[in-house]
Amino acid sequence: MAKTLKSLALATVMAALAAIIGWSVASASASAHGTGPYHFGFKKSKNGSFPSIAEEGFMDIMKKHEAIFLGNTAQKELYLTFDNGYENGYTARILDVLKEKKVPAAFFVTGHFVRDQPELLKRMVLEGHLVGNHSWSHPDMTQLSAEQIKNELSKVEQEAEKVTGQLDMRFMRPPRGIFSERMLDICRRIGYTNVFWSIAYKDWDVKQQKGWSYAYDNVMKQLHPGAVILLHAVSEDNANALGKIIDDARKQGYAFKSLDQLSVKNYR
Repeated sequence: MAKTLKSLALATVMAALAAIIGWSVASASASAHGTGPYHFGFKKSKNGSFPSIAEEGFMDIMKKHEAIFLGNTAQKELYLTFDNGYENGYTARILDVLKEKKVPAAFFVTGHFVRDQPELLKRMVLEGHLVGNHSWSHPDMTQLSAEQIKNELSKVEQEAEKVTGQLDMRFMRPPRGIFSERMLDICRRIGYTNVFWSIAYKDWDVKQQKGWSYAYDNVMKQLHPGAVILLHAVSEDNANALGKIIDDARKQGYAFKSLDQLSVKNYR
């Protein structure tokens, strides 16, 4: 009798564990295929092929909320964007190259950069570049309330306006590429277009710079029509490679356009 009761108790425990495990798996699956949070990733372009987010689980969400992944893939156009979380001594050089080559860019800035580098911010605007919003404190915005998200963005707008005299921020890039459908929806409702990217490489680690040719090779081997290029302005490699990237992309027939000229959005 005791053995039977013990067996029944064990069976009950096993059934309970199975139910818990089943619920956990179902919850994980729902999270993976539901509303996020997501860490932006994509299948990189190779040999002129187009990059893809078809297998990432968030393509339909990005399309629904009109986020940017690709521009017009029928045209050999490129959109150059930089993330400026802080200054590492290379943004002025980047601006010099852009001015010399007559190339527009978008710079996504944080509150730290706005406070710390007013002269560079002024120069971006005066030389015709777009200043985008990268949030005030670079948080995981999927963990914030709607009011907190609005505050993160409005603080950047307000402080940038004090420096440049202009308040015309329409583009934002989620810190660390972390987003959710709720976050995309909130940003869109307050007038922002979320900007992701279709060309990138690991360039943000200032202790892992590998020379200008490494940056050049990583960007050039991914080139494709309609590309949105993400570069981090803290990278010495990027600053040193930028001129040659621009020259050689143009030799391949590409034209550099401003992000506010991107009128056709593609997602595959």
